[in-house]
Amino acid sequence: MNYKPLYSLSVFYEDSLVGKLALKDRRIWFQYDAAFLRKGVELSPFKLPLRPEVTPCNDRVFDGLFGLFNDSLPDGWGRLLLDRHVRNLGIPPENLTVLDRLAYVGERGIGALIYKHDHQHDRFVYEHLNLDRLAAESQAVLAGESQAVIEELMALGGSPAGARPKILAGVNKNKTHIIHGTDNISDDYEHWIIKFGSNLDPKDNGAIEYAYSMMARAAGINIPETHLFPATKGAGYFGIKRFDRHTNKRIHVHTVSGLLHADHRMPSMDYEGILKASLALTKSMPDVEAFFRLAAFNIFAKNRDDHTKNFSFLMDDDGTWHVAPAYDLTFSSGPGGEHSTTIMGEGKNPGHLHLLALGRKMNIKKAGDIIEQVYAAISRWNEFSDIAGVSKESRKLIKDNIG
Repeated sequence: MNYKPLYSLSVFYEDSLVGKLALKDRRIWFQYDAAFLRKGVELSPFKLPLRPEVTPCNDRVFDGLFGLFNDSLPDGWGRLLLDRHVRNLGIPPENLTVLDRLAYVGERGIGALIYKHDHQHDRFVYEHLNLDRLAAESQAVLAGESQAVIEELMALGGSPAGARPKILAGVNKNKTHIIHGTDNISDDYEHWIIKFGSNLDPKDNGAIEYAYSMMARAAGINIPETHLFPATKGAGYFGIKRFDRHTNKRIHVHTVSGLLHADHRMPSMDYEGILKASLALTKSMPDVEAFFRLAAFNIFAKNRDDHTKNFSFLMDDDGTWHVAPAYDLTFSSGPGGEHSTTIMGEGKNPGHLHLLALGRKMNIKKAGDIIEQVYAAISRWNEFSDIAGVSKESRKLIKDNIG
């Protein structure tokens, strides 16, 4: 295949041209469109504020890409699919530029941004999706054994972040019919993400994450609707309703990673910094408290995969920001057995005292009550794991480590 890298890309928000990305002299440049500037909508106020001039990205955190656009790029599973796809075409994946990767995301990304160039890729349309088949095909891709299904899997799940295989799906109201869900869907369906396990996951990983979603809800955490979709073998596939779609309307999402240019691939922040960023962006103490509550849950539930891409904000049509609902909550060991995000400097064994210190630092008057409510929900692990169908082995392992 005659591969020609992209050197420019148009970025859209809803129906409006946001601006143009360009690659020149091994640097990424961006310029806002004049009409978009007049709207006054700040999509990334800290690292890419509205200004008329051409702006270079001056750091290399995301291979020289602004965090606003890096939030659209998949990592883990989605990156693997694209790399396998282009290798099949005879293109070394390392030859792809970040603009090439954004172009493949196109209209299928998480959030509201859309990327367009002169040669758009074909759409994929499928009627009913068989989760067991897709789970088996995902495993084959992970094992390096499958080529034929890669394009279908790319169309279904090539844009979400995270290491585990997943698809973007349309799910009907009673959860009995699942269709391709990256494009607009009818009013009878809703946008969901459905996950499959990797070859390193326990067989009941879907049930574990479902139990964690119930536990989080009991802890007062705002988490979207979740469901455990049945499997022919095993406990089932975990699904979560997308918060970046209201019917077919796209909602702008910005992760803490992208907002602050904080690398999610390695420990780079403390919860104090995340809470301060929330206060600066939302100017709302309830939003700060939402992240504090999530910090407490992650600590007591031993969700140590709490990196900066697992915290997000949503922007309303009027430019108002709020903390996004929680996601990717499950039992995890973290890098070297530590939390990806430290709390008051502690990553190995944070606890009540660190949370109370954080609460005082951020002037969260209800810190003690929040901690008690979260801890009470964690103590109900056996109840939630029983409802979800978690295996006895996993239930005991988690019980012995949380709290």
